[in-house]
Amino acid sequence: MTIKEFFSFKTNKYFWVNILVMIVAVVLIVFGVMKWLDVYTRHGEAVVVPDVKGMTVDEASKMFRNHGLVCVVSDSNYVKNMAAGIVLDVNPGIGQKVKEGRTIYLTINTLSIPLRAVPDVADNSSLRQAQAKVLAAGFKLTEIQLMNGEKDWVYGIKYQGRSLNAGDKVPLGAALTLMVGNGENEPLESDSMENVEGADEPVSSESPSSQDDSWF
Repeated sequence: MTIKEFFSFKTNKYFWVNILVMIVAVVLIVFGVMKWLDVYTRHGEAVVVPDVKGMTVDEASKMFRNHGLVCVVSDSNYVKNMAAGIVLDVNPGIGQKVKEGRTIYLTINTLSIPLRAVPDVADNSSLRQAQAKVLAAGFKLTEIQLMNGEKDWVYGIKYQGRSLNAGDKVPLGAALTLMVGNGENEPLESDSMENVEGADEPVSSESPSSQDDSWF
């Protein structure tokens, strides 16, 4: 093959037409794929997550639907100063840009007051120690109930008149009553028996002087 024959395709118009068609086809394919990706991923379209904190779940759901979003409850916490079922937080966060149709996860205030174990303060804590433990556990305290025993020593704990044991669970934030010694110890049983025995002994009616005179 001569050099002239090797480069003869340059003068063939059909060759260049085919090359041009191939280039156009590749460009169209690339453009079509990019356009499809934009439509599929909604490139450039974003929705701002609205502020729904403090709303009920129904109110938040309506707000999200109006913005083309979906919401589900994923978690709950307990905030005693807020109504049950109120939205506390969202994920993704408020103000963030997300794709339309994105699912937003809600954290709400629990629908029921959680229970918490009562701390162990009966017969092992002073009044001050017991008060600190009970308050730190998230409970409230009512006026103490006094009983016979060592002063300022805690002998028990009550909730709504019912005595509790360590580990018993009551609603978080409940008002508990400490049973505290008043410093007046109860008389011992042995002391009481001695008093009874002493009362049973006969008492002589004779005076000491008359008994002494009998010896003379």
